[in-house]
Amino acid sequence: MLRWIRQQLGFDPPHQSETRTVYVANRFPQHGHYVPQRFADNRIISSKYTIWNFIPKNLFEQFRRIANFYFLIIFLVQLMIDTPTSPVTSGLPLFFVITVTAIKQGYEDWLRHKADNEVNGAPVFVVRSGSLVQTRSKNIRVGDIVRVAKDETFPVDLVLLSSDRPDGTCHITTASLDGETNLKTHYSVAETAVCQSVSQLEALQAVVECQQPEADLYRFVGRITVTQHGEEIVRPLGPENLLLRGARLKNTKEIFGVAVYTGMESKMALNYKCKSQKRSAVEKSMNTFLIIYLGILLFEAILSTILKYAWQAEDKWDEPFYNQKTEQERNSSPILKFISDFLAFLVLYNFIIPISLYVTVEMQKFLGSFFIGWDLDLYHEESDQKAQVNTSDLNEELGQVEYVFTDKTGTLTENEMQFRECSINGTKYREVNGKLVPEGMTDDTPDGSTPHLIGDEVLFLKAVSLCHTVQISYDQPDCLVGGGDPFAHANGFSSSHMEYYASSPDEKALVEAAKRIGVAFTCSNGDTMEIKTFGKPERYKLLHVLEFDANRRRMSVILQTPSGGTVLFTKGAESAILPFATGGEIEKTRLHVDEFALKGLRTLVVACRHFSPEEYIDVDRRLNAARTALQQREERLQEAFSYIERDLQLLGATGVEDKLQDKVQETIEALRLAGIKVWVLTGDKHETAVSVSLSCGHFHRTMNILELLQQRSDNECAEQLRILARRIKEDHVIQHGLVVDGASLSLALREHEKLFMEVCKNCSAVLCCRMAPLQKAKVVRLLKTSPEKPITLAIGDGANDVSMIQEAHVGIGIMGKEGRQAVRNSDYAIARFKFLAKLLLVHGHFYYIRIATLVQYFFYKNVCFITPQFLYQFFCLFSQQTLYDSVYLTLYNICFTSLPILVYSLFEQLVHPHILQNKPGLYRDISKNSLLSFRTFLYWTLLGFCHAFVFFFGSYILMGEDTSLMGNGQILRANRQLMFGNWTFGTLVFTVMVITVTLKLALETHFWTWMNHFVTWGSIAFYFIFSLFYGGIIWPFLHTQDMYFVFVQLLSSGSAWFAIIIIVITCLFPDVVKKVLYRHLMPTSTQKSQMYSNRVAIGDDFIALQPLSRAKSQLGKIRWKRVRVQSAQNMTLLKPSGAQGRTIGTC
Repeated sequence: MLRWIRQQLGFDPPHQSETRTVYVANRFPQHGHYVPQRFADNRIISSKYTIWNFIPKNLFEQFRRIANFYFLIIFLVQLMIDTPTSPVTSGLPLFFVITVTAIKQGYEDWLRHKADNEVNGAPVFVVRSGSLVQTRSKNIRVGDIVRVAKDETFPVDLVLLSSDRPDGTCHITTASLDGETNLKTHYSVAETAVCQSVSQLEALQAVVECQQPEADLYRFVGRITVTQHGEEIVRPLGPENLLLRGARLKNTKEIFGVAVYTGMESKMALNYKCKSQKRSAVEKSMNTFLIIYLGILLFEAILSTILKYAWQAEDKWDEPFYNQKTEQERNSSPILKFISDFLAFLVLYNFIIPISLYVTVEMQKFLGSFFIGWDLDLYHEESDQKAQVNTSDLNEELGQVEYVFTDKTGTLTENEMQFRECSINGTKYREVNGKLVPEGMTDDTPDGSTPHLIGDEVLFLKAVSLCHTVQISYDQPDCLVGGGDPFAHANGFSSSHMEYYASSPDEKALVEAAKRIGVAFTCSNGDTMEIKTFGKPERYKLLHVLEFDANRRRMSVILQTPSGGTVLFTKGAESAILPFATGGEIEKTRLHVDEFALKGLRTLVVACRHFSPEEYIDVDRRLNAARTALQQREERLQEAFSYIERDLQLLGATGVEDKLQDKVQETIEALRLAGIKVWVLTGDKHETAVSVSLSCGHFHRTMNILELLQQRSDNECAEQLRILARRIKEDHVIQHGLVVDGASLSLALREHEKLFMEVCKNCSAVLCCRMAPLQKAKVVRLLKTSPEKPITLAIGDGANDVSMIQEAHVGIGIMGKEGRQAVRNSDYAIARFKFLAKLLLVHGHFYYIRIATLVQYFFYKNVCFITPQFLYQFFCLFSQQTLYDSVYLTLYNICFTSLPILVYSLFEQLVHPHILQNKPGLYRDISKNSLLSFRTFLYWTLLGFCHAFVFFFGSYILMGEDTSLMGNGQILRANRQLMFGNWTFGTLVFTVMVITVTLKLALETHFWTWMNHFVTWGSIAFYFIFSLFYGGIIWPFLHTQDMYFVFVQLLSSGSAWFAIIIIVITCLFPDVVKKVLYRHLMPTSTQKSQMYSNRVAIGDDFIALQPLSRAKSQLGKIRWKRVRVQSAQNMTLLKPSGAQGRTIGTC
């Protein structure tokens, strides 16, 4: 119970040891001094709150917001001292905001609880007391042996003990973890693979020692000690032995595994950790404006307090005959009285801080984010994928991007590899009709004959067919299950009956090419691989796999050949293979690799090494020692790999084509016209990257390409940077492009950041090649933290792009073929790079202008609201008398003025979407947060003060001396103060204010929908109806009703109506004149484009839906037929069946 309480409070101590010991089947040692380790249970908790901590935890989080905390303080002040307004005026809006937010967050958390309960209550089978017992997932403990059947997901992180296959292997997919749909093979150790029954598993004596839980899905370090006949056998455990929670079992009937990480300690749960919170530039501006308005509030409160005491310096105003002080008031401390008065004025003016701003902004972001998913132009029909929004907090940031950092493979290209050329022993070959043809020769071999390949060529193809981690799927998925020769099935299938699955498209393309040429990889069964060389089967024993990693940039396999020899095949980047090659045509191959790269092909170099029996024994010993190490395993493995992968015999190189995605060139050009600089960050060699950059329009043929490559020292790097800087200064007209490699970049970032940034900023395009994942993030951080603080966007499709995506202000994942890790860690996800143009130029533009106007309009209408209250104090001796009724104070921001701005912020479009796409330069009009600049903010604030002065003094001048306020026109001077008193005057000011601020927003609206009309005129109508009912009836639950019949009496006066019309026109007429003059004399690019927005002539029978208005509910009303009209905008129109359209003009 105590541990449960500590867990709930978050005080459960971390693991004391660096490793954990797991006794299989919980067969603990019997000696007395053994103290069992404590492990988490198997409950998954994705919820944020419990029924016990929801209220305190949610309130704590909400009051961390400065505006909420400020209003809480004001509310407490109203409760403690005698203030001019009721505590309800602050308490009710605060309660409304807190309640709405709490309900929203509570509902979202309830859904998480519901999902958790479904997962935790799922039935599972566990081996206990010699039998298979069904229990719930949440009851699994560390050490339990769990049975999982085919197509089931793993309920816990398991170390594989055995499967129904004789070799103890199984196939899984990890699509729910990283999006990779290929089959992956996992292995059990030979000593446990034989335990295929419950009784054998119950008798198994084994102990697993492994690292404590960590979030890395691809890292696992451990060892298993199996006791057989009194002898302890130690075997290494790695990622290939671990079955992760959330993965799914495929092509295997059942497996048994021991639970090592449970519940919130499983790798899947550890990856639930929230990313660092990103804040948009608009949110930062909003907080700055709040602080400025807080300063205005304090100034007004202090000034009013000082003026009050200055006024009361005269005895006749200090204690007038009608307001005698009590004895206690006379004897009270002047300091306390000053503080009390200051707090009272603070309460009186507190509504200048808009509490409902946060709620409105949250609702606008949440509701507005749906438009991205609904946009049919961002839907990719081939893959059936629509755009998705992972966070709505950054919508407006899409309109402020200045730098785009993009990956190349899978982002600019399709990541669909096609084998094109290869180099074997210094000779170039190309594939023609499934045959290798040397360069310069034609395919004159008669059809059906076996091509004549010499030994070097066959060895090269064998290396390509064997050095990989490709899996094979057959039409009969269980072909390898059961007894008998596993290869009998494979040999019986023709090539059409099997399909290759690979985590890397390069590997799949190479294996398929080798198969077409005649060396086919036909089967893989645990530690055995089979190929068919022109129909002749050959079996190889797989001894070791040296996995690929980003530092080595190569992968290797060690095989026992059919003749009994031992050979290592390795493939990787030329920079990772050629330096370690001692034989073969090294220089010719290097030239061929450069030629392939210039054609834009992705290159890999292939090599081999033959081991003598003595050498292999040494290699085997080193690998086993490194793999069984619990401490510094990665470092020891790297040392072993480096020792093994040397003295290589070069076999050749491959060239694989990765074609560009559709409309990449047009997209990059549109971004450039929009003032956005594009940087390409890739791991490819620089020749390949430059070739792709030229073909996709990132580099122009006329561009002067500068290079910072192969720098070996700080001084050399600094000198080269200075030379490049001088060249840029000398060539003023020419556009420059910069190419940097990873090694040179490391040197440049170490000592010469400022110089490097100066060169980069003067270049139109930058290409960084040979980049490690962390280097990508460092480049983004370098730009992000530069003095100009530009807004950055990173886009990629693979796991190597995650760090870059998380580092940038906005991260976008491409739903590509390299898994879903980039998508899971991104803020937005799209199916193709070409969709980025519309996402930024249209959605980003709309979101920014909407939120910018929303924020400034909120401050404007609150200045209009509270300034008359401040001015009124000059006419009431600073007695803290309120101008408005408390109900009006409460409902102004909640009801009377809230809906028009919300609807505006959801639907406003300054320019037609197709014009925004066709004229990317319009994006520059909103760049650098221009609509939220201090100048614009000052304009809205001063406008609010001007309108407030007109409201107050206009009402005072027009009605203050009026003696005919009564509806029947009677002159009752004696009753003038009764008829035109405090509440009448305040109500007149409030009425003018509600009408003016609503119509001011109407003037700002360019895109009118029926909803805009409804909320604009409906808000004004609602105010009048509410006021009539509120003041026209005696409500029994109100203690005082100062407003009784005031509104009715006010509206019965013709002069009041005249005053309302005159004041509203006086406020808004200068705005209209200003807009007309500016539009005709000094129009912006956006205003010029607005003139063409409506020049789309559409047939009567057509219904054109704006891309942002294509809600699914609208599509269901009429049976539609999609008509694709090829125009300048490539505009998609939806047409009713059977209707005949007429003409469609271009914008």
